[in-house]
Amino acid sequence: MELTVGAVLEGKVRTITNFGAFVSLPENKTGMVHISEVANTYVTDIRQHLTEGQEVKVVVIAVDGNKINLSIKRLEAQSQNRNTPRRPSPAPRQNQAAQTPPPAPKTADQLFEERLKQFMSESDSKISSIRQYSDHRTKSRRR
Repeated sequence: MELTVGAVLEGKVRTITNFGAFVSLPENKTGMVHISEVANTYVTDIRQHLTEGQEVKVVVIAVDGNKINLSIKRLEAQSQNRNTPRRPSPAPRQNQAAQTPPPAPKTADQLFEERLKQFMSESDSKISSIRQYSDHRTKSRRR
């Protein structure tokens, strides 16, 4: 039996490591399910999802020589896509208490005040840097 990408197989989890699980496949072949291919959620400990000796259905995602890469989560995604009818996803609910009304448009006087404050702060910072430079120069001349 030639393994092809996309083939769905049943196997038994042989060993579990920190980075994935090795699965025994038909015809005495072994493939690996990487930890990122175990579940659709973030997996910190693979042992929470799989146990040694567990029967699993896997899909072949890559074959490179003797290396066979397998996935469990892609098989789950395929079965969910086939079993569920396509419906538009509902709009995300927003917390009513967290919603704040949009700010009222600013009047011409408020815009002028904001611009004046911005100008004054920029002006003060420029003047202070000029003063530091001039103080430094005058001190060096006095000697």
